[in-house]
Amino acid sequence: MPIPSDIAFTTIDGKATTLGDFDGKALLIVNVASKCGFTPQYEGLEALHRRFRERGFAVLGFPCDQFGHQEPGDEKEIASFCKLTYDVSFPMFAKIEVNGANAHPLYKALKKAAPGLLGTEAVKWNFTKFLLDKNHDVVRRYAPTDKPESFGLDIEAAL
Repeated sequence: MPIPSDIAFTTIDGKATTLGDFDGKALLIVNVASKCGFTPQYEGLEALHRRFRERGFAVLGFPCDQFGHQEPGDEKEIASFCKLTYDVSFPMFAKIEVNGANAHPLYKALKKAAPGLLGTEAVKWNFTKFLLDKNHDVVRRYAPTDKPESFGLDIEAAL
């Protein structure tokens, strides 16, 4: 069952958008943080985005400050950090929550479609990743420790 295209969110520079703006693209959706031990994964995520974007793929980054206060900045600071430190060109969005009562509808849908270990729906930490095919069906959920550079074959299959 695909993730609904009408789910709305805000870009990191304040523009309203929906998942529908990415219809027809395979996606890797990631909750990111600037001050996490996994933050260097931005490099691998950017490499995947650049490698596959011409074939209908995009990485979508959703900053989240729910894990160890590791994303304390505002959107302007986050955008600057990502550009200056990792030359991020993939779409980034306004800070959201991924767990709890205020979890963003996108993450509610992702977690329901692809529960984690032992069927738990909670996102355990920063850099949990969800791969969606071009129909926006969730193909796979990856743990924070899973390195983006190992996803090539899965992305090929999703395309």
